[in-house]
Amino acid sequence: MDIGIIIAGLLTLAIFSFLYRDNPVYKMAESLLIGVSIGYFLVITWDNTLRANLFDPLFTGGEIDLLIPFGLGLLMFGRFSSKTSALSRIPIAVLIGSGAGVAIPAMLGARTLAQMSATVQPLLTESGWLNVSGLVVLVGVLCTLAYFYFSREHQGTLGRVAKTGTWFLMIFFGTTFGYTVMSRMSTLIGRVEFLLSDFLKLTN
Repeated sequence: MDIGIIIAGLLTLAIFSFLYRDNPVYKMAESLLIGVSIGYFLVITWDNTLRANLFDPLFTGGEIDLLIPFGLGLLMFGRFSSKTSALSRIPIAVLIGSGAGVAIPAMLGARTLAQMSATVQPLLTESGWLNVSGLVVLVGVLCTLAYFYFSREHQGTLGRVAKTGTWFLMIFFGTTFGYTVMSRMSTLIGRVEFLLSDFLKLTN
C-alpha cells in the first residue's frame, strides 16, 4: 500500500475520533492540517505571486513601476511597531479603495443587475399559458420587499404581505442550509469511501 494512502487514512481516522470526544489525537491532526495548509499557502504565495509578479519582473525584467506596490507592501509591516503603525494605514487604504473599486461594479453586475433581470419575467409564456415560476418570483420579491419596508407599521394588508415575505425568506434560508448540509455530506461520503476502498480495501 502506498505510504501516502496510509498517512491519509490514519489522519482521517484521527479527525473522526472527535465524534467520540475531544482528544489529543484529534488535536494533533487538526494542528497538522492547519500547519500544512499555512505552509502550502505561503509556498504558493511566494512562487505564484511574489516571485512571479513582483521580484522577477522588478529585479530581472527591470520594471521600475513595481517599486510602488513593493513599497506599499513593505509599509504593511509597520503594524508590528507602535512607532510605525500609522504608516500601515496607507497601503490598507489603497487596498480597500482599489478592492472596492473593482468589486462594486463586478458585484453590481453579477448580483444586483442579474437578480433584477431574473425577477422581470413575462407572466405569460409563448404558448399563452401562465408562467407560474415567474409569478412566484414576482410575488416573492414584492412580499420580501414589503417585509423590509419599515416606514409603516406592519399591520393590515401590509402586515399580511410582510408575513408572507418572511415565509419566502425562511424558504430561502432553509434551502441554503440544506445545500450546505448536502455539500458536507458529500465530503463525508467521499472520506468514508476512501477509508473503505483505498485504505481498508473492503470494497472494490
